Amino acid sequence: MGKIKQVRFTYFFLFLLISLGCFAQNEESQTIDTAETKQINIVYGANFTKDEANFPGAFIFSKDEKQVQFEHEGADLWCDYAIHYQKENRLRAVGNVRVQQGDSVTMTSGKANYDGNLKLAKAYDNVMLTNTSMTLQTDTLRWDRENQQAYYQDFGTVVDSANTLTSEIGRYFMELKKLQFLDSVHIDNPQYILDSEQLDYYTTSKNAYMYGPSTITGETYKMYCERGFYDTKIESGYGIKNTRIDYNNRIIEGDSVYFDKTTEFASATNNITVTDTINQGVIRAHYAEVHKAKDSVFATKRAVSISLVEQDSLYMHGDTLMLTGKPDNRILRAFRNAKLYKTDMSGKCDSIHFQQSTGLTQLIKNPVLWNGVNQMTGDSIHILSDTKTEKLDSLKVLENAFVVSLDSISKTGYNQAKGINLFGKFIENELKIIDLVQNTEVIYYMYNDDQELIGINKTKCSAIRITFANDDVEDLTFIKEPDGDIYPETEFLESDRKLQGFIWRGDERIMTKDEIFDEDDNNIELVIIRGIDNPIDIDAEEEERGINASDPINKIPKPPKEEEDANSKARKPVEKPKSKKVTSNSGD
Repeated sequence: MGKIKQVRFTYFFLFLLISLGCFAQNEESQTIDTAETKQINIVYGANFTKDEANFPGAFIFSKDEKQVQFEHEGADLWCDYAIHYQKENRLRAVGNVRVQQGDSVTMTSGKANYDGNLKLAKAYDNVMLTNTSMTLQTDTLRWDRENQQAYYQDFGTVVDSANTLTSEIGRYFMELKKLQFLDSVHIDNPQYILDSEQLDYYTTSKNAYMYGPSTITGETYKMYCERGFYDTKIESGYGIKNTRIDYNNRIIEGDSVYFDKTTEFASATNNITVTDTINQGVIRAHYAEVHKAKDSVFATKRAVSISLVEQDSLYMHGDTLMLTGKPDNRILRAFRNAKLYKTDMSGKCDSIHFQQSTGLTQLIKNPVLWNGVNQMTGDSIHILSDTKTEKLDSLKVLENAFVVSLDSISKTGYNQAKGINLFGKFIENELKIIDLVQNTEVIYYMYNDDQELIGINKTKCSAIRITFANDDVEDLTFIKEPDGDIYPETEFLESDRKLQGFIWRGDERIMTKDEIFDEDDNNIELVIIRGIDNPIDIDAEEEERGINASDPINKIPKPPKEEEDANSKARKPVEKPKSKKVTSNSGD
């Protein structure tokens, strides 16, 4: 014990001499240093030596039955062996290093360097930083006590009560209890896996904010986005940049997409595409909801359903679209201002009802259907498809069936046929045969081979069959006691040239897929998607890396202070997009 006391006395004497030497320095400089920094204090020195050859100007301490202990501005450090540069106010600690700040933060490592002027610790060799809510483990960790941040750039692992997170680069903001991860970020949870290029994680709320390409894979869903939010406790989140969610045999894409696992609900806003991966159907709109439990989709704002009919897309539009039912029995409803279009057929009505299992499409309330140049109207119109081949099979116009086409030569008269009901037959998706039954009438302009008008045929009979070629009338067949004649044009009064109930709606005919949308659809103002505050300018960094391809992503080294200053300057919110009018073609 006498030797130890002597060593401690010698160290105290040397320390006193050095301290007096410091007072002899420039008084102004001493005043500034004292105001800005505090010296590292030794609490327990144990065994003391000096080694000027290898550690000039340093005091060397090693443990006895207790570890060496130092204190600096609210933090204590223990280690087996320490090299203390008192003049420079820095310390090297080796062996079972432990740093304790208050009651909540502890760091352990094999080795550590500490700069008392900067309040900066750099720990090596199996570093572990713990607080009340999480544990951070890495090989090398820098702890900036001035700004209460710890960061690593050579891979680290964070474990809290909910998740295990890993990344190449990470920063821990102690006051905010926030972790900022960069490069190869991975969250492992029994219920899901999250991979991201950059992610902020709050250990209190367990919320994650994603700022680069990110994928979340759960048991019943998969989400990709390049900017988004995720509540890891309840598996709920949203993306606001290049977002896609694979959800219940559907793919949902849009400017903003939200989902919630608990309620089995997803929604999307602006420039949305919902793809049915089983039936290969697509819905596009500017607002949509997907209810997983009900297996349904609700869409509005320039909503359109697109399905494939024998290599030809069929477009259905309404102010509101609803798709319900299991994959083998989907039911599509288009409400208010409903329209449909395919290359050789178009139509409109108040609402459309389509059932997958029966292949039946119903046009309900004031319907009109155009097959080529032929306009068909009635109280209701049914189009039937073959459920196996999905080709168009047959057509029904029920009650007050009426067929009209503008005379292609005179451009003034109208060919007309009417009856109680109409039954049509499609061959290879083209309407080839029409049968009009009960109280049928016809007015038809007849021409010779030189396209000279022979006369106007007006006939009544029990039934009429019309055959088509290239969407034009090829032949008329009168069935059961026709009563009529062919009248010269001069002897056929203008007032007699239209059958009772005649309505011409040629100006409403839909000629292209774009015309299923009216002016209101095309001038919808998109809602503003609120941004997520971005800790760094991702787009600028990506551009920088693109120019300097030799630098590994997020591994460009920076001095600690420079790096923190850069992050502070770049901490700004994402710009909010201005409202805009839709001019794009949702039917493409």
